[in-house]
Amino acid sequence: MPRIAITLGDPAGIGPEVIDKALHSGMLPAGFDFQILGDASAGKPGKPDQESAAAALDALMESTRMLLSDEADAVVTGPVSKENLQSIGFQFPGQTEFYAAAFGVDDFGMLLTGTTLTVGLATIHEPLADVPRLLDQEKIIRIGKLTAEFLKKRGRSFPKIAVAGLNPHAGEHGTFGNEEQSIIRPAIDWLNEAYPACFSGPAVPDAIFRDAALGNYDAVIAMYHDQGLIPLKLLDFDTAVNVTLGLPKPRTSPDHGTAWSIAGKGVANPSSMLAAIQLACELA
Repeated sequence: MPRIAITLGDPAGIGPEVIDKALHSGMLPAGFDFQILGDASAGKPGKPDQESAAAALDALMESTRMLLSDEADAVVTGPVSKENLQSIGFQFPGQTEFYAAAFGVDDFGMLLTGTTLTVGLATIHEPLADVPRLLDQEKIIRIGKLTAEFLKKRGRSFPKIAVAGLNPHAGEHGTFGNEEQSIIRPAIDWLNEAYPACFSGPAVPDAIFRDAALGNYDAVIAMYHDQGLIPLKLLDFDTAVNVTLGLPKPRTSPDHGTAWSIAGKGVANPSSMLAAIQLACELA
């Protein structure tokens, strides 16, 4: 029976609540063993501290041990506070980078998928001011290939993927920036020559997500974090799932945070966690 490890996240947040609701929803597939990792008693709801951060980190470490030793076939991670984790020495921008390092993987990416949109990110947790300097053809090619592979696993034999521009109007032929011409277009050309999928763009960022939501594309590659996550969370907040691409085993998580303000009140919506567990089962 495939085993899905589920970390509670920071126990001061809504992770324990949404996991419990998802597990008792009656909407999870049969034939899987779900193992919860973490100490729910280590945090007081809505009041994160170093004890709750340590509990979250312990659960992450145990999940990697189980994945690497083949005791688990996939992991679903509850929401954590990056600031709280980093206060106890966590060296990573987020859980995506943590799992990539644990597996020794350099070729990885972050993708969000919901009922309406699927979005891959060329850059992940980076300051906005640094994105133009960090963006290069290799990053776009990497996330393009990983996104296409993800879509093929889910039944799209020849996926249609739009690649967003970086600048307003996709640069308008260099009027508002030249990244589209010097970086993004050559990466799209390479992908179309080398990979069995249809990549198009650079697309105007303020219009392409609407086209994708209407079903004209299977996914959009965004150049930076908020470019992709703002439309995704607007349309798919309750069903969006964060997927780490490129790992030997699946890792998913709900696409929301710890929600300190409602922790412990019994009102947290488990839909995103439920979707994350369902997707982990599918991928496993």
